[in-house]
Amino acid sequence: MQQVKSETFLAGARIVDPRALPVPVRSSRRKFINNLGRVWVLHGALIKRGLTVAAALAGLLALYQLREPIAHGGLVLVEVAQGRFADAGLAIGEISITGQALTSEQAIFDALGVEPHTSTVAFDVEAARQRIAELPAIATVSVRKIYPGDLSITLTEKTPVARWRVDGITFVVDASGEQIGEDRGAYGDLPLVVGDGANDDAMVMIRALDQYPTLKDGLVALSRIADRRWDMIYDTGLRVQLPELGVAGALRHLVGYQADYQLLDRDVSVIDLRVAGLVAVRPTQSDEEADDQ
Repeated sequence: MQQVKSETFLAGARIVDPRALPVPVRSSRRKFINNLGRVWVLHGALIKRGLTVAAALAGLLALYQLREPIAHGGLVLVEVAQGRFADAGLAIGEISITGQALTSEQAIFDALGVEPHTSTVAFDVEAARQRIAELPAIATVSVRKIYPGDLSITLTEKTPVARWRVDGITFVVDASGEQIGEDRGAYGDLPLVVGDGANDDAMVMIRALDQYPTLKDGLVALSRIADRRWDMIYDTGLRVQLPELGVAGALRHLVGYQADYQLLDRDVSVIDLRVAGLVAVRPTQSDEEADDQ
C-alpha cells in the first residue's frame, strides 16, 4: 500500500533543477533582531549593569535640576505646617526668662528667633539654646517647651570681677578678662581698671592687691600704662607708679612705707616705685605754685 502511494506521488511530481529555485530574501529587521539576541546572550550582564548606571545618573541629574523647586516646596510645606499648628492653638505666646542681669531680654528674644506664627511643635529648642549660649555673658542656659504655647528660658551668667573703662565706656569683665556686659551703675563695688589691655591683666593685679588690704583704702582705679605696667589712683588724686616687673615687691615696700611713715596720707601727688629699692615722691603743688609754672 505504501509503495503504491509513493509511486502515485512521484508520477505527479516534476523534476526541477535546484539551482532554478528562488532564494528567500531575509528582511533586515529580522537580521537586526537576531544580531541583538546574539549580543544579549553574550553580553547581557554587562548591558544590564550599564543600563543601571545610566538610569542612576539620569535620576541624579533630574534631582539636581529640580533642587530649587524641591527646596522651595519644602519651605512652603513647613510654613503651611507652622500656620496650621498655630491655628490649632500651638503658637508660641508666652516666653519666661529667669537668671539674666547683664544680658538684655531683647538680645535673648533675638537669639530665640521666635516669629508671630512660630508653633511650639516646630520650634527647634536645641538650636535656640546654642544661639543664646553664644551671647557674651551666658555661662549656661536651658530652653524648655511648655505646651500648648509657652517657652521657659533659665540661664546663669558669668561672674563679673572687674569694671573696665576704655574709650569712655565702662564694661564688666569676667575672670578671663572677657567683656560680658556694659556697666550701667549696678557694679560700682567692683574694682575699676582703665586703659587698653587693662581687662586682660586685671585679675593678676586685683589678686596681688588682695594680699595687702590696707592699700585698697581710697583706691578708685588701676590704670594700665602702655599695656606694660600699672598706676594706682586714689580718691585724693594720688598716683602710685608701679614697676613693670616686681610688682609684688613694690606693693610690699609700699605697705611698709605706709606703716612707718603714713606715706599714702602725705601731701604728695605722685609716689614713684618704678626703680627697685628707690622711692621718689612729688609734693602736691598749691594753686599759686601751679600758676607760677
